[in-house]
Amino acid sequence: MTLLKPDVGLAEETGTPVAVSARSIEATIATFVKAFAMLDDWNDRYRYLIDLGRRLPHFPEEWRTKSNQLRGCQSQVWIVGIRSADRLCFRAVSDAAIVSGLIGLLLAVYNGRQAEEILTTSPEFLNALGLYEHLSPSRGNGLYALVQFIRRFARAETA
Repeated sequence: MTLLKPDVGLAEETGTPVAVSARSIEATIATFVKAFAMLDDWNDRYRYLIDLGRRLPHFPEEWRTKSNQLRGCQSQVWIVGIRSADRLCFRAVSDAAIVSGLIGLLLAVYNGRQAEEILTTSPEFLNALGLYEHLSPSRGNGLYALVQFIRRFARAETA
């Protein structure tokens, strides 16, 4: 199975997007829904998420500041959003493997998109994947906090 990479991000040297996903958000989400459906059980799905987390782009140490730390997560999570031209890019990192995978999934969906695309895409796809019902309440809260950060950032960029 081909994993979607959360690697649409920022060039280290310039801080500009290195790629824009050729897939629409809808196609990316559909790929994840199909991938999750093909996996036999939740242990396989968790391994899939952990593998996504291993593919996260580098998160510079100097970005691990209190102001970039996400509130609402049991694990340590740092996230930044950057606008470049008409695209929004996010970088995030966690000290927990499954949370890193959730970050990877969200970055694969939202990175390199226009703010309007992000705001018009309902995060309901996370329910279709069964994530909220299979995560602990604290992990579910963390996932919700990640989505809210991305959506708030997109909303602020359209104002």
